[in-house]
Amino acid sequence: MTYEFDEQTAVTRRDDATYAADLAPGWSVGGGLNGGYLLAVLGNALRQAFPAKPDPVAVSAYYLSASEAGPAEVSVAVRRDGGSLATAAADLRQGDDVRITALATYGDLGRLGGDVRTTADEPDMPPPDQCVPNTMAPPQMRAVAPLMDRFDMRFHPDHIGWTVGQPSGNGVLSAWFRLADGREPDPISLLLVVDALPPVTFDLGLPGWAPTLELTAHVRARPAPGWLKVRHATRNLAGGMFEEDCEVWDSAGRLVAQSRQLARQPRA
Repeated sequence: MTYEFDEQTAVTRRDDATYAADLAPGWSVGGGLNGGYLLAVLGNALRQAFPAKPDPVAVSAYYLSASEAGPAEVSVAVRRDGGSLATAAADLRQGDDVRITALATYGDLGRLGGDVRTTADEPDMPPPDQCVPNTMAPPQMRAVAPLMDRFDMRFHPDHIGWTVGQPSGNGVLSAWFRLADGREPDPISLLLVVDALPPVTFDLGLPGWAPTLELTAHVRARPAPGWLKVRHATRNLAGGMFEEDCEVWDSAGRLVAQSRQLARQPRA
């Protein structure tokens, strides 16, 4: 079976350093395409560049301008290809514009081994059928964020006050997550997941599109099949910018990915 995510993040090799992509309109939100979707496209180019090291381990990306649906190109420059890890710089371009520039380390998470040990607390979530599905979002929100139709998200009942004008002010959102067509999670899709929920500033009473400036993701392990738990939190808003920390837990109760991003305060 071919899944939407795989089709719409696919890249085609042009030469040893260049890959072509066709960015899909269904991943748009606000004024551009979702940053996690774009990171997965870039991540697939890096995966092809390192066939023996197929998994993202650490990716740090700077978002220079908003991407739009249509042709794009990813260029990859290998910095080091060692025994177990490889590092490369990568740019995603549309025409003469560099949309994203990134530095990434890749490896084989199956071979790197070791279980995930953490002092972090797994989010305490009611079962998915007792949470609030994103399909209940008002039509006007879904119209400006068609990427919501790509996901099945079930929000913690305590974290949806913003939907009725009563944000908690705590700066926390959490939800169950899976792709709408049932595709199971893998390390590349985790690059999407860390930027999939609405901006955590919604819980501060600041709705609207929040353009990402920089995002760093760490992938800790290949996720088990099934639902993911995703938690976003922020502690600081200053200078018109905020940080957003994300944790992704798999169905086996392991912390499989983390990220921190710096984003602009939402635009109404």
